[in-house]
Amino acid sequence: MNSKGSDTNNKAPIKLELLITIVEKNKSEFYADLIQSYEVNFQLTMPARGTAKADILDYLGVADTDKAVIFSVVRSDKLDDLTYMLGQKFRKIRGGKGVAVSVPFSSIIGTSVYAFLCNATNTVNGGFAK
Repeated sequence: MNSKGSDTNNKAPIKLELLITIVEKNKSEFYADLIQSYEVNFQLTMPARGTAKADILDYLGVADTDKAVIFSVVRSDKLDDLTYMLGQKFRKIRGGKGVAVSVPFSSIIGTSVYAFLCNATNTVNGGFAK
């Protein structure tokens, strides 16, 4: 409570993580849509190519090395559920294998950018309320 007896309702800022997901190119839109359903407000998908040598790919029977990398800014409170769901999809979807890793953001400059990325709808005196 402040000096006037009212609660200021300030909460600690929501931490953000950069989720990097590598999937087959033909499944990238599917995975981007799934990731977005976890209140992700920013994603960037870029084409990539696998690095295995041709003789190893031939031995394994893999012809296509076209990949996509999805960079997503994710709220840390949503990350466990999101990575669990990705793990399930990587195991169950035919041709849907992939890899995901997250890296914490140490800081973000700008209150409005931070509020947008973490999906905070209200700002109170520099603090965030959800």
